Amino acid sequence: MSNTISPKSNQMPVGSVQCENTSLNLLKANDFVAKAIRDRLTDICVINICSSPGSGKTTLMQETGKRLGKDLNIAVLVGDPETERDAIRMREVGINALQIVTGGMCHIEAQMILQALDHINLENVDLLFIENVGNLVCPAAFDLGEDYRVTLLAATEGDDKPKKYPRMFLTSELMVVSKADLLPYVPFSVEAVTKDAREVNPNLDVISISSLKGDGLDDWCNWLKDRVTAKKTAASVSQ
Repeated sequence: MSNTISPKSNQMPVGSVQCENTSLNLLKANDFVAKAIRDRLTDICVINICSSPGSGKTTLMQETGKRLGKDLNIAVLVGDPETERDAIRMREVGINALQIVTGGMCHIEAQMILQALDHINLENVDLLFIENVGNLVCPAAFDLGEDYRVTLLAATEGDDKPKKYPRMFLTSELMVVSKADLLPYVPFSVEAVTKDAREVNPNLDVISISSLKGDGLDDWCNWLKDRVTAKKTAASVSQ
């Protein structure tokens, strides 16, 4: 008789079978819900905003609301592990916002968005932002039913992130270099980060902005308006 002891993680009850990777099953279920979200929001442009914590997502959302509020009806779903602070900041500038508290989870999942849609007024909304939990790893794997994914990368973070966290940049349509007003004071190269990011994703658009100074915000707002127009045009054609 062999004395070899199998790891406890490999031991199964009699009659059981080895299941597939549970992470893969979770993502398959998430993708199913994400499709349901797309089927529901046929004429609303949905933008998933991702980044590390402190990159300036909320400030950018506030400035976007101030600049586009007269042209577009905007709503925001804000994800955080705890507190409602970011949603409050949105409402202070007149943006329709709902906080999603993930209870410690490091990302938003599609089922959270689907539930939240029943608790926010989306009548006549043109543009729905999903401000994801600050994290460059987990959110990259979860489709939230968005039309476009935007990744913010602050000048204070360092320009080596696209190669260190490639999936986030691979799955994004736009990289926004935020806090560009700090570029003269930090060792960050927009040229280098753009090169690395486009080696990961050759189709990635890049915009540099300063939410505090206003640099690049016109380009950002024009990018958004073009996507909203494209979504509404596609919706009208399919009707």
